[in-house]
Amino acid sequence: MTHFQDLWAQLPIAGLVIGRDDSINEVNAAAEQFLGISSKVALGQHVWNYLRGEDLLPAGIDRARALMRSIVIGEVAAHGRNTGSRTCAAHVCPLYGVEQQVLILLIPHETMGSASNGLAPVSAAHSAIGMAEMLAHEIKNPLAGITGAAQFLAMSLPPKNHEMTDLIVEESKRIVALLDQVEQFGDLTPPNCAEVNIHDVLDQAARSATFGFAGDIQISKNYDPSLPNVWADADQMVQVFLNLIKNACEALGDKGEISLRTFYNPNLRLVLPDSHGQRLPLHVDITDNGPGLPEALAKHVFDPFVSSKSNGKGLGLALVSKIVTQHNAWVSVVSRPGQTTFKISLPIKI
Repeated sequence: MTHFQDLWAQLPIAGLVIGRDDSINEVNAAAEQFLGISSKVALGQHVWNYLRGEDLLPAGIDRARALMRSIVIGEVAAHGRNTGSRTCAAHVCPLYGVEQQVLILLIPHETMGSASNGLAPVSAAHSAIGMAEMLAHEIKNPLAGITGAAQFLAMSLPPKNHEMTDLIVEESKRIVALLDQVEQFGDLTPPNCAEVNIHDVLDQAARSATFGFAGDIQISKNYDPSLPNVWADADQMVQVFLNLIKNACEALGDKGEISLRTFYNPNLRLVLPDSHGQRLPLHVDITDNGPGLPEALAKHVFDPFVSSKSNGKGLGLALVSKIVTQHNAWVSVVSRPGQTTFKISLPIKI
């Protein structure tokens, strides 16, 4: 037995190697135990006999093969011949030097502990947005046409009517910047932080929502004018608040109310990987009076591809989680029927 085979046999994580036709070529001991099957039974069978993830897992495997890049699927159902379904994360890794073969590692959600409600969604979001980068080029092309059309339209309008066309151009440019970020989502370069008035950022997001997708939904503001500046990337925080407001609007439907509240509370401290504590005294609450999050969804709302909407992609809140965590900040949600509050807690410039 080679060193690799010995390592494979002793790997404590359930692992499967599948071939070009998605049939199982290898099963380690952990996978045999996890799925309740023997390698003799599993070898040669299609992996779909044991894994379910709607279209996400097949798409992830195809993408891993095509781009030779690892993909993480946040939620997959795994089951054996005589075992019930268990929810787990699937890490899909192409095997270099072995054409079209893919390694799948299965990590049960229950083994992730409390981290799954904290920073763990960020790594999952990181991989999930990578799956969306293929769309970026196709989105940029029509955006260029929209920007050009808005600029052309402005030429025929009096200056007093330029607010809408200026907003179209401004938001189109910001979306292009966001798509650039999506294309380079694996880049861990820190945000371009500076002193930012959080109320200016919130007002920009609210204005864009009002002229865009908010419709007749009322957006109220309850700001603490004494708050100090935060230390943040203004453009990225606009994206965070826009995503949260849009999420609230979609939950409300045609009517309802969204409130934006800011306040100071010095009691929250985030423990960073270097063991130092980061104070997060400035808080932003975005609250809607909609039906609330389904109980099964609430714990995974920041995971990629998790959405309560039939046509939702489940990427907006995953991106929120990624951006907030890059700021050494914190995002959380509390939901009950009639009230859902997303809280962003931010550091200030000392």
